[in-house]
Amino acid sequence: MAEAAPTLDPEVQTAAVQRVKTLAWVTVIWLVIDGTIGMSAGVTANSVVLIGWGLDCAIQAAAALVIIWRYTGTRVQSRDAERLAQRVVGASFFLLAPYIAVVAIDHLATGNAAGASWLGIALAASDAALMPFVGRAKQRVGATLGSHATRSEGRQNVLCAYLSVAVLLGLTANALFGWWWADPMVALLVGVAVVQAGLTSWRGDTATAC
Repeated sequence: MAEAAPTLDPEVQTAAVQRVKTLAWVTVIWLVIDGTIGMSAGVTANSVVLIGWGLDCAIQAAAALVIIWRYTGTRVQSRDAERLAQRVVGASFFLLAPYIAVVAIDHLATGNAAGASWLGIALAASDAALMPFVGRAKQRVGATLGSHATRSEGRQNVLCAYLSVAVLLGLTANALFGWWWADPMVALLVGVAVVQAGLTSWRGDTATAC
């Protein structure tokens, strides 16, 4: 069940809503830049993992836009808008899992690893450092507003950091040591976390699935 919205002082609520929207817009802008560079690096390195990175950024940007929609106009007070946003954000987790699973299994079966890309490594490192702060900030303000949709979207950003670490470890291990299997093995673990988080968000559970 979706958590009940707390009774807030109007000024506190207004400030929290503005913070949610600011964090969401920062996320959208960052992911557009991040995804564009990642896709370009993926095409250059012939890396399916980095191309998938760009797709992941697009999905997360869409989830952030859902949160902006949720907190615009009369929808700020709408429980129906909250429930719809929660479901859409929950469904977006499931869009990430198939790509992760298919590519990881293919790489393990064929020994086909992502090509070395120092640009990709730099992007993964920056996301691994940034996204936990953004995601946790969204989870805190989502708790203030009683918005599970906002908390779930923040959880997705934290999962992005996990995926970033997986990509970082995989690309670095492959580039430095030739450990081609590192990327798909860690990616499969991330895929399990993504599915678990998606189920949690869809049901409206308040427990963090990460």
